[in-house]
Amino acid sequence: MSAKTPLMINLNLPKWKAGSVLEIHTLLTNLCATPCTSQGAETRPASTAKRVQLQFERPFGSSASLSPNTSSHRKQNQSPGQPCWGSRQPAEASGNTQTTSGPSDTPHTPCVQMRDQALRYRSIHTRLMEMVLTLQQTVEDHIVRLTTRPQQRDLALEEQWHGQAIREQEALLGRLLFQIVSFLPAGAPGDQSVQPPCTSTDSRGDVGGGQPVQANRQTGQMFYEESDFENTVISYDLSNRGIDISALYHLSFRDYDTYQGNKYHKDKNTLGYINLGTSENKLCTDLLAERLSQSDMTYVDEDLLQYTDWRGQPFLRKEVARFLTFYCKTPKPLDPENVVILNGCSAVFSALAMVLCDPGEAFLVPTPSYGGFAFSTHLYAKVKLVPVHLESQVTEANGYPFQLTVDKLEHALLRAKIEGKKVRGLVLINPQNPLGDVYSQDSMMEYLEFAKKYNLHVIVDEMYMLSVFDEAITFHSVLSMKSLPDPNKTHVIWGASKDFCISGFRFGALYTHNREVASAMSCFGYLHSISGIAQYKLRQLLQDREWIDNIYLPSYHFRLQEAHRYVTRKLKASKVPFLNRGSGLYVWINLKQYLDPCTFEEELLLHRRFLDHKLILSPGKTFMCKEPGWFRLVFAARPHLLRNAMRRFQQVLVEQAQERTVKQLEDAMKEEVSTSQPEAPASPALRKS
Repeated sequence: MSAKTPLMINLNLPKWKAGSVLEIHTLLTNLCATPCTSQGAETRPASTAKRVQLQFERPFGSSASLSPNTSSHRKQNQSPGQPCWGSRQPAEASGNTQTTSGPSDTPHTPCVQMRDQALRYRSIHTRLMEMVLTLQQTVEDHIVRLTTRPQQRDLALEEQWHGQAIREQEALLGRLLFQIVSFLPAGAPGDQSVQPPCTSTDSRGDVGGGQPVQANRQTGQMFYEESDFENTVISYDLSNRGIDISALYHLSFRDYDTYQGNKYHKDKNTLGYINLGTSENKLCTDLLAERLSQSDMTYVDEDLLQYTDWRGQPFLRKEVARFLTFYCKTPKPLDPENVVILNGCSAVFSALAMVLCDPGEAFLVPTPSYGGFAFSTHLYAKVKLVPVHLESQVTEANGYPFQLTVDKLEHALLRAKIEGKKVRGLVLINPQNPLGDVYSQDSMMEYLEFAKKYNLHVIVDEMYMLSVFDEAITFHSVLSMKSLPDPNKTHVIWGASKDFCISGFRFGALYTHNREVASAMSCFGYLHSISGIAQYKLRQLLQDREWIDNIYLPSYHFRLQEAHRYVTRKLKASKVPFLNRGSGLYVWINLKQYLDPCTFEEELLLHRRFLDHKLILSPGKTFMCKEPGWFRLVFAARPHLLRNAMRRFQQVLVEQAQERTVKQLEDAMKEEVSTSQPEAPASPALRKS
């Protein structure tokens, strides 16, 4: 290979087949045979260095970990004058820039640069190479699994055994691949700490089920973090921050990108992905398309083609203030000067994190909670989230599943202080995502009083305020309260994406009584403003109260009820426990009974099985849920889409149950064989003694 030829390693494994695994095996063999450095080799600048890029397109998870003796492998690859892979010399592994202390005709590399390279790579060479060699051996074992089929009379049992064996091997390969990447400079360290056991739930007659849970991870881990890291880029073109952003994006939006490239269509692509994981409202897109096509929407003023007020066009801020005054039932009209418009509620939340917190400070977030908060706070602001863990089990202190109490807030705040984290605010979602709970006025007042006691800001996300479809439930906006404990530290976010099925408009609004916060937020319009034409259409839509009250909302709530009724009926038929709430676009379902053991690794494997059937759900780990086995299922889809999705859903559960039954039978047979075998007689020497 030429010295200037980049080495690009792309591990794209959507399906594990013998051919793709053989390619990995060949690649690793070549990688292991490449020396770390050579005496007299030409020193090249970083611009001509070989680059290694590892990309994993599927999630991984396994508790397996191997640490074999690899000294013989290192000795085989070591030639005279060359240090082995475990050498302490400042050389770069895996085909990166080779450096040497020997004489050279090329310009001398500055000592500082060589020292920095040495410090960057010295500590990882030995363990990294051991992992590469371990992975190579594991791939060889996997090839044997794929190409060898045991002779059994029962072909159905053979298929099930073979599929389970391959699935376990895939998980092991995924963990090993991540461990290798995690030791490179761009990677993140692994974490194999302990997760408290999850509890079974049985309340209101709709959440019960589950099984004892095997402890396996640390409380408070967010997303499929270290052990499931499936896209890491090792690049000399990106900064460390750029690498972090790229990895975070692929980690957060892997499933969504897959869906965008292969969407289900009832006529054009019936085998495409159905997305019930993203909370996107598609129930009334026909009504919105018709309304946005009417003549009053087509007007284009010349001013709309120019730069806008960074806070949002005055006419839209005025209409948003009127809209919230009416639908939030505020005690007095809201002030348009306290409104800031940006391109989406995630942009609003991210900007709020920037202006309220310094890097490293934190927000309290009751969990399970919307997973996008972690992405939004980390991307720019580098703000941490402190989870306030809610339990599904009903106790004296927990009146209903996942109940938020002030005691839990106090405990989480105390834990954060002990850990040295400075908490600046509390984040609430009302109606709650993904639970669907609607906070009462009394509960909300307790949370606000808690925040005032500790001088915390409160961010209330009311994205789903018009998506309450149960007539027995009344939504109370925080803006409807006559007296807020601390108005200057209470901030409300609302957008039209969920309630009006126009997520593509990218519209989010902040209402705050704090003029300093509003002023600081305004500057983000320079980066996150909305086009003037879109703002005009939004104004026309929000001011049409007759259409909203008489046509849209009645139809919308009826369709929500029908979709919710259909999905929950299917869940009951499959004996799947769920939270039966009357708001939002989703239902929080309990699939613990399909996990054996009940761990986050098994949750991830079940998630992968849904993906294999071209169905996307959101696993509980992405919502920072303390207990494995929970999933969010979005039902705000058109009937034909929902029917196909639930058919795939039920098929996955049948397969999962069958696989679990086979596994239990195999375990029982092994136990019976082990107990039935007679003990070996003692040797004569032992009898004499």
